[in-house]
Amino acid sequence: MKVLIIDDHTLFREGLQGLLERHGIKIVASIGNSQDGIKAAQELNPDVLLLDLRMPEMGGLEILEKLQEHKFKKPIVMLTTSDEEKDIIKALKGGARGYLLKDMEPDELVAALRDIVAGDTVVAPNLAQILAKAVQGDEDAQTDTNPIETLTPREFEILELLAEGQSNKVIARNLGISDGTVKLHVKAILRKLDIHSRVEAAVMAVEHGIRSKKDN
Repeated sequence: MKVLIIDDHTLFREGLQGLLERHGIKIVASIGNSQDGIKAAQELNPDVLLLDLRMPEMGGLEILEKLQEHKFKKPIVMLTTSDEEKDIIKALKGGARGYLLKDMEPDELVAALRDIVAGDTVVAPNLAQILAKAVQGDEDAQTDTNPIETLTPREFEILELLAEGQSNKVIARNLGISDGTVKLHVKAILRKLDIHSRVEAAVMAVEHGIRSKKDN
């Protein structure tokens, strides 16, 4: 996996670069200037771009918009300290494939990046509730049919863990099954719920009051 980092905090960039390299991830560039970052994204074509939200010259949301205008195809991930609803919604609506927090555990961050490169949309653990609150704003509840009732007991159990923001690897370890089995269950869940990403599954779970057993 090749990663480009754009963040104006030098110490954070250097620390993140070292962390990712220890996990076998190649850093193609680590840049503190937004304009240079945009240029590098187009020239270096990384597998994933890690982008800070708040920077002095041009914010992450502006950079995201610029790269979308330039038809940048690789996944862009916001890596930030902000857990504000408006920032999360703007980033995801703007085309970000991930919204991760700088205080995530290293293994969670690496797992999230691998899932994003594999095609998933990922948000940091504990942000599903914020997304659910935003979604509830303009949708009336439909009580005729509840697609969650079509899930098998194992699929329901995995949905509970998705609501926590757990990665496939963590879910597999918690349930004592393989990563491949988890992926098959997640695909079945998305199909039955008629949704397209783990994020939507987590939001739907929170909307329906589904919480993990450890929270009960």
